[in-house]
Amino acid sequence: MGRDIQAVKISDEDRRIYGERLRRSLEVLDRMLRERAFEEAPPQVGLEIELDLVGEQTAPSMRNAQVLDAITDPDWETELGQFNLEINVPPRQLAGDALADLERQIRAALNSADEKARATGSRLVMIGILPTLGEQHMSERALSDNARYRVLNEQIFAARGEDMRIQIAGAEQLLTYAHSITPEAACTSAQLHLRVSPDAFASYWNAAQAMAGVQVAVAANSPFLFGRQLWHETRITLFQQATDVRPQQQVKRQDVRPRVWFGERWITSVLDLFEENVEFFPALLPICDDDDPLAALERGAVPDLGELSLHNGTIYRWNRPVYAAVDGRPHLRVENRVLPAGPSVADVMANAAFYYGLLRALTEEHEPISSRMPFAAAAGNLREAARYGLDARLFWPGLGEVPAAELVLRHLLPLAWEGLHRWDVDQKSADRLLGIIEQRCLTRQTGAAWQIGMVAAMSERGTSRQRALSLMTERYIEHMHTNEPVHTWPVG
Repeated sequence: MGRDIQAVKISDEDRRIYGERLRRSLEVLDRMLRERAFEEAPPQVGLEIELDLVGEQTAPSMRNAQVLDAITDPDWETELGQFNLEINVPPRQLAGDALADLERQIRAALNSADEKARATGSRLVMIGILPTLGEQHMSERALSDNARYRVLNEQIFAARGEDMRIQIAGAEQLLTYAHSITPEAACTSAQLHLRVSPDAFASYWNAAQAMAGVQVAVAANSPFLFGRQLWHETRITLFQQATDVRPQQQVKRQDVRPRVWFGERWITSVLDLFEENVEFFPALLPICDDDDPLAALERGAVPDLGELSLHNGTIYRWNRPVYAAVDGRPHLRVENRVLPAGPSVADVMANAAFYYGLLRALTEEHEPISSRMPFAAAAGNLREAARYGLDARLFWPGLGEVPAAELVLRHLLPLAWEGLHRWDVDQKSADRLLGIIEQRCLTRQTGAAWQIGMVAAMSERGTSRQRALSLMTERYIEHMHTNEPVHTWPVG
């Protein structure tokens, strides 16, 4: 969820003032951390799910404004593309049967929203990349009617100075060019939040980075883009290319980082990440708040750190640090962004259970995983998992390179179960949700594998690619509404 802004013209003076305010916000955050201004509170989890809208013959439906008017629920809001929506689930503690309650709440919200969307001629789809998206849907006209997205589009292309080049080599090849950031809207995700104390933040962030590749391997759900079969989780490389402000001659330069960034080192404090943001990334939305963060802190108030947060929102780390002030209290969150949406709510919750459980276990190991795993290996795991899903070979400390499914089944699922136990999650919920992950690994059927298998089966019967993608998406929507996990979906 991004912060809304008003349409503005940005001058060099705006950038200078914003840079000063950004550095001041960083100094205020540093002081708040040193003075222990963050109250201790039980960890809480939250969830955001981005969805696509489809109309006739499962083609993208550019009606998110009409659908939102029909839903009339503040938990729902627009996303980048007119064919996108997002639901924000209120935070809660993880203990007890919170995961089961969360699953029921999300299912009820999605069913209600889908019923209202149908009155506008649209349906909701929870999927990493909508298979029926075509290059003809990627014009600037498809951007949502929100000033933030328009200004962001202008600033990214002003920085690039050239059209966006998207090149992906997978099972098939894609090379295309875009004149707007709309291809970013093709990427729909499920984002997991965890509120943690400042002292624990680095341990949780490092552990989240270490397991990012494993998450993608077991949850891949984005194999098709613009009619081509590419990576199992094509969303990973598409998102990086679709938000890159670097012109082509800078792409291979090590001193110019992409806006979608895994990072380059383990951290010792959340401040490391915000300092990198300021040092490495020019501001895309240099818009200042009225309130001075230092003055707010001096008068005993909790500063919003608006400039720091706005800038942070334009740097798309796969595990993003989040500072927020809620009800007069500051807190920090790790926002995990690697997962695609879908396929079913049960699958989303299984992915969440695996993440929160394994994260807790890795964080509390006697020897931190960041001391046993090269950072470059964690980054390499993410890329390999995105390309090959459960067929990827991933590096893990003490094991070397092992098949992703074997790594999860033999080594990581027991850790995830132990982690959920430490969160005091109800055993029945833990067993059911981690059982879904186990069965995915045993059957080798992720959302991506199911989509690929369905299209292959239809193609063997002589169905054209575009028709197969449309029919497969229709079948996907039917299965999604049963809430049966994807490993049970029949292929054929």
